[in-house]
Amino acid sequence: MTTIVAVKKNGMAAIAADSLTTFGDTRLGRQYKGEHDKIIEIGGSWIGLCGSSAHHLVLSALLPKLEDIKLGSRMEVYETFRRLHPVLKEQGYLNPKEDEDDPYESSQITALIVNSSGIYGVYSYREVFDYDRFWGIGSGRNFALGAMFAAYDRCKTAAEVARIGVMAGAEFDTATQGPIVLHTIKLARKRK
Repeated sequence: MTTIVAVKKNGMAAIAADSLTTFGDTRLGRQYKGEHDKIIEIGGSWIGLCGSSAHHLVLSALLPKLEDIKLGSRMEVYETFRRLHPVLKEQGYLNPKEDEDDPYESSQITALIVNSSGIYGVYSYREVFDYDRFWGIGSGRNFALGAMFAAYDRCKTAAEVARIGVMAGAEFDTATQGPIVLHTIKLARKRK
């Protein structure tokens, strides 16, 4: 699947991902494809996507068509993804079913968002989390989380911690492989 991480440290935020795409047992490395970035930039936010490789293309096409995209707080991210859901169904042909007993339709998306306001995680029922230090998604996330936990206090920058997280995923997760794609952004000062 993938390893995608996001980190906040010393006034900066970083998001990093591996470059491997898998189709069952088949691995498609960066050297075999033109498009390798699992992180898209939309309106000043970096969005890392894991799951179906279709998510990257669908979100790149449909999210910018939404009016008034706001991703600067937990509630803004929720509201944007809530408004995106019917667009995904109507224009992206999303299948919103996971299990019969699910409480809500699924958007089938797992994402990390990094922008000047912080780090947000979005999950399939449009649950949104606001992370204070770091987080990871994808099949290599547990390796990444452990590595980032061990490295966080020793590293000076968010980029260093993020790179270590994806490197741990690439080392131990069979669905993660470099090279690493990394983006950074300066965090806005919080108003008191």
